[in-house]
Amino acid sequence: MHASQGRSAGLGLALASAFAFGGSGVAAKPLIEAGLDPLHVVWLRVAGAALVMLPVAWRHRDLLRRKPALLVGFGLLAVAGVQAFYFASISRIPVGVALLIEYLAPALVLGWVRFVQRRPVTRAAALGVVLAAGGLACVVQVWSGLSFDLVGLLLALAAACCQVGYFVLSDQGADEAEQAGRADPVGVIAYGLLVGALVLTVVARPWGMDWSVLAGRADMDGTSVPAWLLLGWIVLIATVLAYVTGVISVRKLSPQVAGVVACLEAVIATVLAWILLGEHLDAPQIAGGAVVLVGAFIAQSSTPKAPAPGPVAGSGVDAGVDAGASGADAGAGSVSEPEVGSGSGSGAAGTGRDTRLSAGRTAP
Repeated sequence: MHASQGRSAGLGLALASAFAFGGSGVAAKPLIEAGLDPLHVVWLRVAGAALVMLPVAWRHRDLLRRKPALLVGFGLLAVAGVQAFYFASISRIPVGVALLIEYLAPALVLGWVRFVQRRPVTRAAALGVVLAAGGLACVVQVWSGLSFDLVGLLLALAAACCQVGYFVLSDQGADEAEQAGRADPVGVIAYGLLVGALVLTVVARPWGMDWSVLAGRADMDGTSVPAWLLLGWIVLIATVLAYVTGVISVRKLSPQVAGVVACLEAVIATVLAWILLGEHLDAPQIAGGAVVLVGAFIAQSSTPKAPAPGPVAGSGVDAGVDAGASGADAGAGSVSEPEVGSGSGSGAAGTGRDTRLSAGRTAP
């Protein structure tokens, strides 16, 4: 019962995160149309969220000493990397194509879990990824305006890899829930946002931004909305709430499950754009959204397979945890689970998984 409740809570948090992340574009687009550069909007988003989370960062300042690699990795990959590579890619290839490639992350998460961590994955999770990717292709209408640009495609793939890092790193330390050395997920988010803000400051160069836009109003499908209100939504809901609920959900679900549920973000973004921006959906998009929902349901309803009987790549109950944790401490990019859903769920910690999935865990 406890495991079932934890899984339900994780699914609810994953859905909340997808909704929060999905609403970012609807709020950002009017600001961009009002005169702000897309990179400046990204910087405002991350820097504003970092300021909000400063008290949390101070409270968990011991993480700077205990988990420096995890904090740097999360800031570089899960915050700055995803944002920067995605915006760079859409400057060269259609938005729909870039979005589809970025959301190949759940499939990449499965590859990470199966071939790097050497942990088994369920057929249902794999089927869910395939369905979600196919449905997503319909939602973003990948066939419209497709043009081959190798650099643009590589940038989008880099964004997908960074999103895998988000899922893997979000799950880091989940199996240490009963231990004093556990990395608190909210503290990791706070420092990740600070690191991301510093990196994006160099990239976006906000000193050249037109600050007067924030004092004016922006148009949202014929409705005049205060620019500061839209920015507040982006910072508080689409960033702070989105990251907090997303990272915690990753620790309660398996990586592959959380990754597939994260695909709903594209569906939510499209629906909100339809309602708030007047960007209407056509039949293929509606059908694609339904397929994404089906894929997410199939994946989240599957039960992770039990670990192989023998020690596989450090899959002993505690060895797996140590292996995952050492990945994070060994280097910013190698940190193991918190992937966008990278969690190996840890049933012992009451994270909602029936088995340890080797010992590691999780999965926007």
